[in-house]
Amino acid sequence: MIISITLGLLAALCWGIHDICVRYVSQRTGIFPAIFSVLTFGALILAPLCLYFGNWEDLTGSAIGYSIVSGTFFTLASVGLYKAFAIGPVCLVAPIVGSYPILSVGLVIWHGGTISLIQMLAVLTIITGIAIVAQADKKSSTDDRNYAIFWAICSAIGFFSSFAFGQSAAALGAELPVIWLTRLAGILALSCCAVPWRVNLRPKREQIVILAAMGLLDAVALAAVIYAGSQDFSVFASVTASIFGLVTIILAWLFLNEKMTIVQWIGIFIVFAAIAILTIK
Repeated sequence: MIISITLGLLAALCWGIHDICVRYVSQRTGIFPAIFSVLTFGALILAPLCLYFGNWEDLTGSAIGYSIVSGTFFTLASVGLYKAFAIGPVCLVAPIVGSYPILSVGLVIWHGGTISLIQMLAVLTIITGIAIVAQADKKSSTDDRNYAIFWAICSAIGFFSSFAFGQSAAALGAELPVIWLTRLAGILALSCCAVPWRVNLRPKREQIVILAAMGLLDAVALAAVIYAGSQDFSVFASVTASIFGLVTIILAWLFLNEKMTIVQWIGIFIVFAAIAILTIK
């Protein structure tokens, strides 16, 4: 159990730092070059692991199809994430992006399943906590806040869809090949959008180091969560990893001087406590 929790905390720390870098990068360079670079560096870092240790013989046509869909949604989610963090504030955006487990509950209901009272209360608590944070944000204009919420919701939907299709692909076998193909599909999807819109995907030279670091952080976090699946009590890795948004908020408070009120802190902790409950249930 300690190993699973440690791996989950490592993933949360990596993703939390990654997202605070998103806040920095999204305000200084183009969104598309930044996403393209992070996906590319991540794919290059994961390539030796996935190509050498991946059980490619188990890869099926259905898994490839699901991987392509997953990668496409991941790109769309990343666009929403970068746009939302560019507008900010982090304390509003991060809880919304991290609340994508709510959609998992909705999917269960859609397929005729039942949810427990605890899950229903957790969903309502997440919504309540986000509302508390949004109402406590007095510095952002209404339009800015609404745009940030819109893109954060788009990102949450994208990540949910990406993870859902990615997990479906991995369930068919060949987990490591699926991870790598998903990233390649994301790069391809972004490139297909960039060509007709004539978007330059080349990042600024001074941003390459931080973009490479973001790709490394994302790759390490993903590898930690995947490796935790082979450990006892792997569910605890998923729960602890889901608090990455809280790490981002704390880093924004420490290093970006984002002012936080007591009410906002209460709302934020309510959200992530409920997300942890929803994930483990």
